[in-house]
Amino acid sequence: MICVALPGLAISTEQGQLTGHGLEGFYRAGRRVLSRCRLRVAGREPLVVQARMTLADSARFVGTLRVTPHGGPDPDVIVERIRSADGTERITLRSTAARPLRLPVEVALGTDLADLGAIAAGAAGPELPASVYDSGLRWSCAAGTSSVSADPPPADAIASAGLLRWGFDVPPGGSVCVELRIRLDGAGPVRAVGRAATSPLAPAHATGDDPRVRALLATSVQDLQALLVRDPERPADTHLAAGAPWRCGLAPAEALAAARMTLPLGTRLAAGTLRTLARTQVTLPGPRCGMIPGPRRDAGVHLPPACTGTEATLLFPVLLAEARRWGLPDSETEELLPAAERCLTWLRTSVGDGPYLRDPLPNGPVRCDTQAHAHRAALLGADLLDACGGPGHGGLREWARTARAVFRRDFWIDDRAGGRPAAALGPDGRPLPHLCATTVHILDTGLLGGGVHAPGLLDKVQTEQLARLLGSPAMDSGWGLRGLGAKEAGHNPFGHRSGAVRVYETAIAVAGLAATGFEKESVALLRGVLAAADAFGHRLPEMYAGEQRGDGSAPLPHPAACRPAATAAAAGVLLLTTLVGVRPDAPAGTVTLRPLPSAPLGEVGLTGLRVAGAPFSVRVSRLGLAMVEEAAEGLQLGV
Repeated sequence: MICVALPGLAISTEQGQLTGHGLEGFYRAGRRVLSRCRLRVAGREPLVVQARMTLADSARFVGTLRVTPHGGPDPDVIVERIRSADGTERITLRSTAARPLRLPVEVALGTDLADLGAIAAGAAGPELPASVYDSGLRWSCAAGTSSVSADPPPADAIASAGLLRWGFDVPPGGSVCVELRIRLDGAGPVRAVGRAATSPLAPAHATGDDPRVRALLATSVQDLQALLVRDPERPADTHLAAGAPWRCGLAPAEALAAARMTLPLGTRLAAGTLRTLARTQVTLPGPRCGMIPGPRRDAGVHLPPACTGTEATLLFPVLLAEARRWGLPDSETEELLPAAERCLTWLRTSVGDGPYLRDPLPNGPVRCDTQAHAHRAALLGADLLDACGGPGHGGLREWARTARAVFRRDFWIDDRAGGRPAAALGPDGRPLPHLCATTVHILDTGLLGGGVHAPGLLDKVQTEQLARLLGSPAMDSGWGLRGLGAKEAGHNPFGHRSGAVRVYETAIAVAGLAATGFEKESVALLRGVLAAADAFGHRLPEMYAGEQRGDGSAPLPHPAACRPAATAAAAGVLLLTTLVGVRPDAPAGTVTLRPLPSAPLGEVGLTGLRVAGAPFSVRVSRLGLAMVEEAAEGLQLGV
């Protein structure tokens, strides 16, 4: 159970006690400031009867105790613990006894002040010795100092045992409360960006016949708020951390992808993410000039690791172009346009006279998804430059036209089953035929003016075959889209990119299939992810095992998955907005609605979205008819 309010984390098991084992503890900026917090009342540990997340940043544990001798089977003390990622724990004892109770309470505390990476690797050191400090205890080492203070102050503080003790007299029906505050010296209180009035994300809500719709959107927005991080250089700019607990830093490609999927919640997150990454852009002359740097990422068993910097560089102009369609002010678009132009110049320079964008490493493959990202960046980038008066748009469109023609020839593998797109072209130009989820990016062509999607890399017949493949049992696990087809060599249901279900790619498939008219396949994947979300308490992890769904089964968690994760939480927004098909064009003053005609989840209403800088609400009936209920003044419904 991971409570998140970055830079704070609180990681617990469902037993409620922090034992110091595994990852348990309170963290601040990746350092464990408290690893052990064991509560005993009248010499006994409470029996936990319920443990649940209340919000993205807090968890509630309820336990019971029987302290009255010969009192029968019923508990006479209820123990509630509210644990928050901001470094607080509130312990409340409520008496249900018929007579006054004398309750001795003790809390055993300890920490190693270890780094999260060392803990994950099993290299955390022993607990540090404590000293009495103020109204609690304190621990110090070369890495820093942490402390726990209590309100009310304890009657006894025993440093050698790491104990705080109280003695409470509780009347019948009465209650007492102890609050613990965990702090890292030199760091102020955790002020979660998402809890502030200046949060860049609109507090959208969903209603409808299917209760999962409301729960998924609420949890997704909470998780996104919890993962917001301020840029230290410019605190007004915020972006999303990749996920907790493993990846609480900036991952450029994932931050851009998540910001793009959350455009229905406003453009401020997109603007902050773009400004933050523009400051990292390579501007020195050379082959990398214009790139947004990013680490390499595992690409499965058939391909070498991919450069996420390439993906981020291609996503940058796409996010700017689509944010403008959703209502990003002209002044902010103009401010970010030079960085987008540098990205597009890098693209044209890198492809040179050829039709493909190759891997930056020598003898690297020509990846299918990279061509999809590059083609989309070229078309949306040209559209952006047209609108803003920038040069170079003609060359981008001409390259994209050439790329479409040769892609349909070189990347399509004919077979008796109707053919399939290649995952990549090898160094010798031969296609790699394995069927994988990265092909969904071919369907994600991006939004142009008037609610129209850009043309795709495949022709109509090829697109229909790809839709059929994505909807087949080999790819659709019943819980979402497998990273690698079940019949492919090297398939592993737990493989990061060789069989596990990645929520981001499944959401891109749902949206892309819906946009190209393949509603049956889109709805099947949508229902699978909703069922998985239900099993995960509506907090979707970034991935889970691609085991086939069966009667009475549940999706298997992946032990290395972040949860919450930025792309998974943002995917929840994309999945639900796909149901209503909102396609804005704020510069033209229009918004087009293309809901799924079959209304697969019945009536759905979304309120609190933002289009053209103003609240936007829409409802889709059980007949699949969409109606705008709130919109910016002057915004017209497009055809």
